[in-house]
Amino acid sequence: MSAEEEKTLTPASGQQLAIVSATPHLRTHRTTQAIMLDVCLALIPAVAASVWCFGTRALIVMLFAVISCVAFEAITRIALKRAQTVQDLSAVVTGLLLGMNLPPTLPLWMIPIGSFAAIVVVKQLFGGIGQNFANPAITARIVLMLSFPTQMTSWNAANGHAWGADAASAATPMKALTANELGAFSGDDLPSILDMFVGRHGGSLGETCAVALLLGAIYLCVFRVITPLIPCFYIGTVAVITFIAGGFDAQFTIYHLLGGGLILGACFMATDYATSPVNWKGKIVFAIGCGILTSLIRLFGSMPEGVSFSILLMNLLVPHIENLTAPRTFGKERKRHAK
Repeated sequence: MSAEEEKTLTPASGQQLAIVSATPHLRTHRTTQAIMLDVCLALIPAVAASVWCFGTRALIVMLFAVISCVAFEAITRIALKRAQTVQDLSAVVTGLLLGMNLPPTLPLWMIPIGSFAAIVVVKQLFGGIGQNFANPAITARIVLMLSFPTQMTSWNAANGHAWGADAASAATPMKALTANELGAFSGDDLPSILDMFVGRHGGSLGETCAVALLLGAIYLCVFRVITPLIPCFYIGTVAVITFIAGGFDAQFTIYHLLGGGLILGACFMATDYATSPVNWKGKIVFAIGCGILTSLIRLFGSMPEGVSFSILLMNLLVPHIENLTAPRTFGKERKRHAK
């Protein structure tokens, strides 16, 4: 820039120079590391509940998932010659969520396969945090489920707890629900609703104790890490559909809400910043879509659980949802339809 051009840009005496910059204009002191730390803190009740329900084997599975995810992130960043990002704790969160989506008896050597799919394939090869097209933990669970269906659907308890072994040796609540015909629901072969709340039934490590998951979700909402839009509309959509499909049986609906990975997925994975819409209209559309797909898979599909597939499918539609629900540019007139 020449001296004359610099002079023309210099404000006159007593005037202020207006600085124009690209969005976003809002700034915050919160860092990625702080947000991920909040998510880890919110998951502590669910981690403690899984150890209480399934014993130390649950802790080993989750630690193995976290360590393998962090290791793959560090190795991949070195291999791609990029700045190290393990300190932002995003790999730790991915490992925790992956571990919570696994059964307690899964062989440990299978866990790094899921960690590789989550960190290397879904996250790092697409540019790292914030640029992944789908939730890494969700994708890893689907990869493991399709690769090792027997091991991923084996719910035998590994610790020998009296009630835990009894609950895990039977079918999970979602499998028992699919065995009941619509309109002829009977909860005789299912755990009590209290057992569903506290986690005394078969399932993945982090999806059994509804109370612990709800405490973590409340923590995230109170500290504004997430908004309640996606969890409320996701769970609410499943509630409405299952209530109608179940012949207006409230008990049938409650079992669908507390069983499977609905609360875990709605509160901790569907709310992922990178793979969910930004604006509030998009969040609602995204959540309702997840709820509809989850309900259809559960009620009419061959699989008893549909949360993972529903969130993954809606993740792929997020760019289109954001285009359709983008807010009107400030100062731009609304389009007038021709008569």
